[in-house]
Amino acid sequence: MFMEEYNALINILKEELVPAMGCTEPIALAYCASLCAKVLDEEVIQVKACVSGNIIKNVKSVIVPNTGGLKGIEASIAAGICAGDSDLVLEVISKVDEQGRTRMREFLKRDCIEVTPFKTREALDIKIECIGEHHCSTVRISQSHTHVVLIERDGSILFEDHTKEKKKKSDYSILSVEKIVEFANEVKIEDVKEVLERQIRYNMRIAEEGLKNSYGANVGKLLLDIYGDDVKIKARAYAAAGSDARMSGCEMPVIINSGSGNQGMTASLPVIIYAKEMKASEELLYRSLVVSNLITIHLKSGIGRLSAYCGAVSAGCGAGCGIAYLNGGNYELIAHTLVNAIAIASGIVCDGAKPSCASKIAVAVDAGIIGYYMAIKGQEFKDGEGLVIKGVENTIRNISRLSSKGMKKTDQEIIDMMCKC
Repeated sequence: MFMEEYNALINILKEELVPAMGCTEPIALAYCASLCAKVLDEEVIQVKACVSGNIIKNVKSVIVPNTGGLKGIEASIAAGICAGDSDLVLEVISKVDEQGRTRMREFLKRDCIEVTPFKTREALDIKIECIGEHHCSTVRISQSHTHVVLIERDGSILFEDHTKEKKKKSDYSILSVEKIVEFANEVKIEDVKEVLERQIRYNMRIAEEGLKNSYGANVGKLLLDIYGDDVKIKARAYAAAGSDARMSGCEMPVIINSGSGNQGMTASLPVIIYAKEMKASEELLYRSLVVSNLITIHLKSGIGRLSAYCGAVSAGCGAGCGIAYLNGGNYELIAHTLVNAIAIASGIVCDGAKPSCASKIAVAVDAGIIGYYMAIKGQEFKDGEGLVIKGVENTIRNISRLSSKGMKKTDQEIIDMMCKC
């Protein structure tokens, strides 16, 4: 592998596997609001927020951590303004104390936040205006959760970014299943150990919390109670339990993948559980996580950050491929695992962040595992069967087209139904 490609893949992992506390859409709102209040630099009297449909969808039903159980757009904005630290970015409300929660409640009682739909082509788009006694400020985040594209104060532009998306160190178009497997075979462990060890530590901790205590619908605990602790069940249960906790306001951070904590947990936890069961070496676990994470990123890069297509499906496919690699699978087996998993679960829609995400994660991981066991038995879905087309990269392109173009109308219908428009 060329050194330029090698370094690009290292950078992709470092760019995507970062910590976040709470569902990333409410946190993006809190980050935007916190930064806007900081720019205003006086007491916020009124707030005007414009948000895209996918932000409405993903913020509506999820508990915002460190708020005392509050949900929704207004709660996210209040958290950022009253108790956020924009320097912490996706951990913006990780250090909120009781005084901060009191300020939030008092701010919300004032009913000073006006929220309107954002007429925008972007699935992820937030514009917040903070108005004080003497000044006003505006911050806009677009395309990805931390991509600030505009900062204004009193109508003067302090910062503007016209690039399509937050500048990345790497070209994601170099990703392919074959190159990912080659990289996993060759990567020096010291180059990925820090980022992957953090992913293991953070995501296992929240999964264990989800299994220990009661969160949401307790999907992870239910799986173990009903089906037992076979490794195939445990892999699903740990991923679901992490989501149980996170969607219900657990204040533990997770390591995200492609802008999503649910996807970060789904891509990593099943592989970690299989490795523990097999007593696999630390090195083999790291290489398997490289496969799982990069395949998830590869799938998501063509779909986009937010869409009507459930992101857990991509991460479940990635997990299946990571498990295949963990068990000695080569490129061909991993490619067949991926195609099988896509064929099984590609119809799951995203109807917002909420407790039922845990059950979708369980289904997506199951699809990845079934895809792997089909592949090792020589069973596969073939060219022309539904969305499957000859060549794994061609099938991936079909899924990208389905989600980014074909499901746009579906996405709007979901948003309309959720908002009762």
